[in-house]
Amino acid sequence: MSTFPSRPLASHMRQPSLSANAGGQSSALMARVNEKKAELENLKELRELSAAVATQMEALEQKLGTLSDGTEAIALVLSNWHNVLRAINMASAKLPRPPTESEDEAASLPQTLVRIPTEHAPALQAHAEGAAEEESG
Repeated sequence: MSTFPSRPLASHMRQPSLSANAGGQSSALMARVNEKKAELENLKELRELSAAVATQMEALEQKLGTLSDGTEAIALVLSNWHNVLRAINMASAKLPRPPTESEDEAASLPQTLVRIPTEHAPALQAHAEGAAEEESG
């Protein structure tokens, strides 16, 4: 143990060291506070950017869902094409072919299976042309 008697330091001796120490602590604390403020601002910006990314990911999820549904519909249509082509082939085989003197390209095609009435075609075409003129004029 110490042989010197412990006695309190005089206040005039402690004061300069406290103010110098307090000034050093104050500047260190201010630097730390400023660091934390900058960190807080960065965290707020990160939170905003994360929210924007989350919103974009949700929109992407919806678009991918739509794309997936469309892909399934296309796959279903394509899976039925072999049935359609087989039905056309069977129907074409049953239709009599007109006798032709020369084999040209038109004669090698199968008979038309679907008949679309065209008696109203001139009236529909005139109506469509009238509507187009109204829009442009």
